[in-house]
Amino acid sequence: MVQIPAGTFAMGGDDPDAFPDDGEGPVRSVRLSSYLLDATAVTNRQFAAFVKATGYVTEAEKFGWSFVFHLFVGAEGRRHVMDASVPGASWWLAVEGASWRTPEGPGSDVARRPQHPVVHVSWLDAYAYARWAGKRLPTEAEWECAARGDLPRARYAWGDDLTPRGRHRCNIWQGNFPRVDTADDGFSGTAPVKSYAPNGFGLYEVAGNVWEWCADWWSTDWHAVEAPATRMDPVGPGSGDARVMRGGSYLCHASYCNRYRVAARTKNTPDSSAGNLGFRCAAEPL
Repeated sequence: MVQIPAGTFAMGGDDPDAFPDDGEGPVRSVRLSSYLLDATAVTNRQFAAFVKATGYVTEAEKFGWSFVFHLFVGAEGRRHVMDASVPGASWWLAVEGASWRTPEGPGSDVARRPQHPVVHVSWLDAYAYARWAGKRLPTEAEWECAARGDLPRARYAWGDDLTPRGRHRCNIWQGNFPRVDTADDGFSGTAPVKSYAPNGFGLYEVAGNVWEWCADWWSTDWHAVEAPATRMDPVGPGSGDARVMRGGSYLCHASYCNRYRVAARTKNTPDSSAGNLGFRCAAEPL
């Protein structure tokens, strides 16, 4: 884990192409105590150790299915596509048997992907892993502060240019979403952790690759309405219907979801899972 020093940072953004309904702004000063954060997202190998030690069964395994991106569903998986859909996102297929063990459904496995981030994990699954590991999920403020890598007000985790000197710094979609991914960044689907250079704090893939769960309940105005409570080690609203996700994923593209910006945010219900959703853990300093 990486220790993030105590200090004050400017949270939120005012990007011209931000999503107003997501509550990214206004930019505000937030002070955090020091904490630890995993340098990478939790991998398949790490999650497998948790399952072996505890016998844990994920939400996707209990439900019997999860969402898989349409281009990744193979011939066997196609025979297990269910009659379910995501409104406005027809590229997600509900595949019976898809889970962290079989990310693309029947016929797939993670045997050759031990260092890829685990996916198809719900917030509840991530919370259970973190408790087993003696850790916790990061607050949204902790996640953003660490992702910024000590670059105040930067657009991305490495600066303001998406591809500095022509180099790709994250695993996102290139091409015509959702039909053609040219994989110019080197990957189609998840990339192994530590595939790209770390940010200023030594954290890998805080942009793209997989969405990462945060501890907070989702709100678009809590930080404005409850201002005093949001300025020192904020933990988010006391209740809600969805949890915060940060960082974007390999499916993010400027044409519809440029949420690989550091200030970008979105949400999902705590029991939801998909092939682009993972997490990393936080902890108190030793």
